[in-house]
Amino acid sequence: MFDINPGLMVWTIVTFILLAFVLGKYAWKPLLKSLHDREDAIRDALDQSEKARAEAAELLRQNEKNMARADEEYQKALREGKALAEKLKEEIVTKARQQAQQELQHAKEEIQRDIEAAKQQLRNEVADLAIKAAEKILDENLDPAKQKKLVDSVLNQLPKN
Repeated sequence: MFDINPGLMVWTIVTFILLAFVLGKYAWKPLLKSLHDREDAIRDALDQSEKARAEAAELLRQNEKNMARADEEYQKALREGKALAEKLKEEIVTKARQQAQQELQHAKEEIQRDIEAAKQQLRNEVADLAIKAAEKILDENLDPAKQKKLVDSVLNQLPKN
């Protein structure tokens, strides 16, 4: 069944060696070179992706620091704004109180002037009434200078209230 033919065996070995030599020279070397090039390209891509990941992580840390700093600045600005608002409120309240005191003082002074004017007017009317009553009683007419002198002396004797 199986018959060993030495001539066929030699030619098969020669063909195999020749084929291995040709494949080794023209196929295996370029194939291995392309596999090594692909391996290097993949390794470079992995290195670049690792660098990009590290850069992204660094950017993320910087972003978190910036966000923390921005939040801190926001809180600081908020505190300063509240303090400024409180200070302005106190200034406004103080100014309003001062203005109210001034207006109250002016009102008191105006009331005092009105009271003095009313007292003076009342004195003049009382003096006129007293002179008229005295004229009727005495039935004589005094001159205005005497009347004024008489009224002033009577008024000076009256209490000042």
